[in-house]
Parts: sequence; C-alpha cells; structure tokens
Amino acid sequence: MTRIRRPSAQTAAVVLALAEEPTAWRYGYELCQQLGLKPGSLYPILVRLADRGLLETTWDTDVPAGRPPRHLYRLTGSGRALATELATAAAAAASTGAAAIRRSGPKEGWQGA
Repeated sequence: MTRIRRPSAQTAAVVLALAEEPTAWRYGYELCQQLGLKPGSLYPILVRLADRGLLETTWDTDVPAGRPPRHLYRLTGSGRALATELATAAAAAASTGAAAIRRSGPKEGWQGA
C-alpha cells in the first residue's frame, strides 16, 4: 500500500514556481533565488520530484567554455496536475480562512497597534 502525503510547504513552493511557466526549463540556482531556498534544501526536493515522475530533468549542453554543464528542470504532466491541485487547495484554504475571520469579527478587548 502506498502512503500519500501532502507535500511540504517548500516542496509545494517549488512545484508552484515551476508551474508559473510549465513548459520552460529552469535551473536550480534560479529557483533558489526566486524562492529564497538554500541549495541544500532545494536540490533534494528536485531529486524527489524527479524520482516520483513529477519533473523532467536534462543537462544544459549549450554552455560557454570553462563552465560545467548544469541540470535543467520542468514539470511533467503529472507535475502540472499536482501544481493545479496545490493551487486549488491553497485558494480554498485562503478563502475558508478569510471567511472564518469575517464570521468571527473583531475580538473583545483586542487593541490594534
């Protein structure tokens, strides 16, 4: 039996960042800069997503002399489906949370700053 878990917030952020341009190849370094993640956090996420068939990976073969080749990443069809689910869940959670706040109204004794 396969256990299905929700992805971590960092993993969801990576998937959603890649989904911004789902057919574009992206560098890991670029994702680190965009998301503010350290490489030690990002690259294991990318490896896990690729192992699960959610990412395609390839080597950048058009590199200037003296620079090593780099990996490129983009979502597969399954990865795009996951991104859609994550975006839908985030939107639902945001609207549910906002509705709950509106229903509860201001708290007694609360003093705004």
